[in-house]
Amino acid sequence: MYSIDAKHERRLLWLLALTQFTIIMDFMVMMPLGPQIMHAFGIAPAGFATAVSAYSWCSGLSGLFAATYIDRFDRRRLLLTMYALFAMSNLACALASSFALLLAARAFAGITGGVLASVIMAIVADVIPVQRRGAATGTIMTAFSLAAIAGVPAGVMLGAHFSWAAPFFLLVGLSFAVWVAGWQLVPSLAGHLSRRQPPLAEILPDLLRLLGNPRHMAAFALTFVMMVAHMLVIPFISPVLVANHGVSPEQLSWLYMAGGAATFFTSRRVGRLADRFGARRVFRITALLACLPVLFVTHLPDLPFYALLLFFPVFMVLMSGRMVPMQALLTTVPQPDRRGAFLSANSALQALGTGCGAWIGGLMLGSSSAGQIVGYGTVGWASVAVALSGVLWVSRVRGARSDGAAPAPAVVHGEVVGES
Repeated sequence: MYSIDAKHERRLLWLLALTQFTIIMDFMVMMPLGPQIMHAFGIAPAGFATAVSAYSWCSGLSGLFAATYIDRFDRRRLLLTMYALFAMSNLACALASSFALLLAARAFAGITGGVLASVIMAIVADVIPVQRRGAATGTIMTAFSLAAIAGVPAGVMLGAHFSWAAPFFLLVGLSFAVWVAGWQLVPSLAGHLSRRQPPLAEILPDLLRLLGNPRHMAAFALTFVMMVAHMLVIPFISPVLVANHGVSPEQLSWLYMAGGAATFFTSRRVGRLADRFGARRVFRITALLACLPVLFVTHLPDLPFYALLLFFPVFMVLMSGRMVPMQALLTTVPQPDRRGAFLSANSALQALGTGCGAWIGGLMLGSSSAGQIVGYGTVGWASVAVALSGVLWVSRVRGARSDGAAPAPAVVHGEVVGES
């Protein structure tokens, strides 16, 4: 465990949150831009789902490959290198002149984003003690809120007034500013390099052992299932609102801003609740509550815009709220010397689940003769069914011994902490 003062720790956490913000904005902004991208390239919902999935699948594969080398590098050096490549990927997206080039650029963005997500969580796990990791994870997860409050609305407005490519140019500028701050704030994190690393000939067998560990497999399954449930619904909210309910692209920015403002304040609170009452218990409660807004948004009646504006914060708070305790729980699963590799592999499964959810959701949707999107209600029921399976499965996810913990597991609020 590294030792840094409280002020530096806060600055580092918010820098990582801003880094995560640009990664999430890069992914999220595609979804409200869906109607414009579908129109610009003449593609159907299934084609748009492929564009979303291209990022996720490549992110997953790159994250899985990163599990073989992430623990061999100084975290700082790896973070800065991959983030520079991430900025280049956004420039490629902005300059794409055909759907094929856009797919290639999104794949490049996914390759860099998958590794970055792993490095960020590895830094958090290396620097923050386990008893405060839930709150720290909540701080990182506020990146989702920041992206929804500022990034996505700004991207939607730029896209509505200029072109769909404008938000990606914005991301290039933001990424450059964050990279400079990272160069100054992120310390060298190379203590894990003092531990013996397996030779290259053992990398693949070592990865297979990592993936085949029963405790790890239970965690990976939970990640994959919950991301499928999440992404069955999320990518198609904006296209459905525009095509079926007459919401304009400019109005979408207000919905994301309202939802993001709410989650900005709740993410850290949910993290603290996970620290206090147990991540597993808080996950179950938030995941069950999230089923209600999922069914509502996928069976949405014709409502005035102000009603949507009131509903969207509830939807986003519960959807993001179930992810905070899940991420906090997952950081307790690996042994400290395998944490980076585990989080890389978990990030890969998260991205693969994201891609599969978006792709399956797109296949379940169609277009009517009037130009409306049909089949969204069925997608909602499928999402709820998958999420409920995750609620049942979470009892199988068990942690390794905590950093500095006694060999015997402790019981906190009825949960076993540090159980192998």
